[in-house]
Amino acid sequence: MRGWGEPDERIETAALVVTELVTNAVEHTAGRRIRCRLLRTPGRVRICVWNRGRRHVPELPGPRSRQPSGAPTEEPHGTDGPGPVAFSATDGTDDGFSLASVSEDGRGLMLVDALATRWGTRTSVSGRLVWADI
Repeated sequence: MRGWGEPDERIETAALVVTELVTNAVEHTAGRRIRCRLLRTPGRVRICVWNRGRRHVPELPGPRSRQPSGAPTEEPHGTDGPGPVAFSATDGTDDGFSLASVSEDGRGLMLVDALATRWGTRTSVSGRLVWADI
């Protein structure tokens, strides 16, 4: 990403998102074949993590789409995921959601949801692809 001229902040965000998505793939995959790919388009980097085979596929929370400014949109972009998900702001506002109520296993995708402008999943017989745009 440095070679592409991406800013340090986006590189740090990408590193964290890759870590979370690969960790999920490792924990929830029987096979050990996991691929990570970065795709660049103007103004966006898409992180794709694909794992082959499934041991246990947890129910993923739905992705939330956001405008580039970070403000949630009214409707999700596309149909790549099951829909918007509630997320608690760190500024003390209460939207009825408590991080303490979520098991530690589900927190990585909440982090991805907070950092990505949008993300989603695709599942097939051979495995699962999880992608995130930053």
